[in-house]
Amino acid sequence: MLFDNFTLVLLAVVATASLLPAHGQGAEVFNRLTAVAIALLFFMHGAKLSRQAIVAGATHWRLHLLVFGCTFVLFPLIGLALKPLLLPLLGEALYVGVLFLCVLPGTVQSAIAFTSLAGGNVPAAVCSASASSILGIVLTPLLVAALLQMQAGSAVSPLDSMVLISAQLLLPFVAGHLLRPLIGGLVERHRVWLGRVDQGSILLVVYTALSASVVEGLWQSVSGARLALLTLVCCGLLALVLSLTAWLGRILGFNREDRITIIFGGSKKSMATGVPMAKVLFAGALLGPALLPLMIFHQIQLMVCAVLAQHYARKGKGLSPKQTPVP
Repeated sequence: MLFDNFTLVLLAVVATASLLPAHGQGAEVFNRLTAVAIALLFFMHGAKLSRQAIVAGATHWRLHLLVFGCTFVLFPLIGLALKPLLLPLLGEALYVGVLFLCVLPGTVQSAIAFTSLAGGNVPAAVCSASASSILGIVLTPLLVAALLQMQAGSAVSPLDSMVLISAQLLLPFVAGHLLRPLIGGLVERHRVWLGRVDQGSILLVVYTALSASVVEGLWQSVSGARLALLTLVCCGLLALVLSLTAWLGRILGFNREDRITIIFGGSKKSMATGVPMAKVLFAGALLGPALLPLMIFHQIQLMVCAVLAQHYARKGKGLSPKQTPVP
């Protein structure tokens, strides 16, 4: 349940951006570095995507439809349904951030890792998580525009969003995947190092984005009390979706392995995709509040799903909690 190293570094980056935000010429330099980092991040995501793994799980269409429905339909509907409660509780800027969180694609690495640890259907998890990441590049900007009803200054138009995201995210992703036959071996051999590159890119984008929002007065508009309320909202949102995905998997007749895949695939939101997308879709004072719910939800989902995956692993092996094997 302790924070991992990446989360501690992320908190340090948030503190640095709050105390020493980039501005003026420095902000321009960071914006250019961020554009390069985002392109590199999605290029490597494309290069790591295995076609064989996708084909291995692609035939399980009922499971994939349910995971996509939870990711891109259930989550946004919950966000809309909770508007009467969340808007006065959090304020408009943070509520927009919660809506943005709800329309993001699922994670890839952690969804697969937790599914594997829990004894779920790993090939199906690889397929659904990878497809969710790709679909999100197209669906998320459209859903953002639809859910926010084109509020002035809250999001660019859907067409502009698609053009910007295609240029900054989709094209590098496709290029990386097309070059996989040439660089796939190198990618597999250096997965640990490339994982650090991924994390470094995310940290750079977070620093640049939060710096812009801090300069615009982020911490004057978001108090400590509202941050605490936002954390409770993220906890409640995750608990609700975990319960619904478990229930849907059960009533639709999926076996144990598939239900585990549905739970971990349908309840997650991707920070690796969400942070660059927020940089494209939001600007100025809206960028920081758009990122805060995602950063909080990301850490909560990792801690809760780690415990949940070990619970499923114990049940699968017939162990009691006191007999849990050391990871």
